[in-house]
Amino acid sequence: METENPRDRNDVRELVKEKYGEAALRVLSGHGGGCCGQTAAGGECCGDSQPTGDCCANTTDQITADLYSATEASEVPEDAILASLGCGNPTALTQLLPGEVVLDLGSGGGIDVLLSAMRVGPTGFAYGLDMTDEMLLLAEKNKAEAKVDNVKFLKGYIEDIPLPDESVDVVISNCVINLSSDKKQVLRESFRVLKPGGRFAVSDVVVESGIPDSARQDMELYVGCIAGALERSEYERMLSDAGFVDLDITPTRRYEFSTLAGSWTNMSPEDRKRLDGKVMGAFIRGTKPMA
Repeated sequence: METENPRDRNDVRELVKEKYGEAALRVLSGHGGGCCGQTAAGGECCGDSQPTGDCCANTTDQITADLYSATEASEVPEDAILASLGCGNPTALTQLLPGEVVLDLGSGGGIDVLLSAMRVGPTGFAYGLDMTDEMLLLAEKNKAEAKVDNVKFLKGYIEDIPLPDESVDVVISNCVINLSSDKKQVLRESFRVLKPGGRFAVSDVVVESGIPDSARQDMELYVGCIAGALERSEYERMLSDAGFVDLDITPTRRYEFSTLAGSWTNMSPEDRKRLDGKVMGAFIRGTKPMA
């Protein structure tokens, strides 16, 4: 079943920019991070973050909680952690080797870029690509505080990566591809910029079959927030169509809708229960074949 979002792509982009720009500004203003308050679409935030003062503490959020080890958290500025809205830890997906070049799609506050730069060392390099000015400002602040030099943050769209062909060794991303209204193009661009033998290693939200359209609209506010998530078989097909081989999609965390509260959904408790376990965070891997 095709679930690519038919809505106007510019409208989708503007909604995403607004939501994530607000999240970055909350961190920059010292009011915490995460997705809390009202989203750009007018609903409440994704997840079940609990309000503390002006914003949210993500300690109970099924999606964003406990993704990084204490050691990793200690390696980056606190604001990089606060601004993380991901569903996984892509830097744990594949071994990053000294001297490699890494690209993070939708890099946000820069946590995965900074961690990648530390893994590849001074002979390697890490790019972060984001379209939101506020997130890029926050990422540059975190880069300066982390005192990491082998990093560059780029402004642009993940559907049109501003890097040459075959210029990176690893493409990572953390719960961002599901926000795109043209996921096929994101995967084609990822394949283009990877060197032969390069790795695609992302965290993203995936759904299993049998999700009704009415429920998917509510899930977009929770796990996709704007554009929604692909079904597992659909993700595999798109990766294969883009040219990737050695595909692997491994669920890491299944979400329990029956435990969530909030006005973000119109689903009944019974409908939420039926969705339990069908929406998941997943590690998604693929390889660009050698020439």
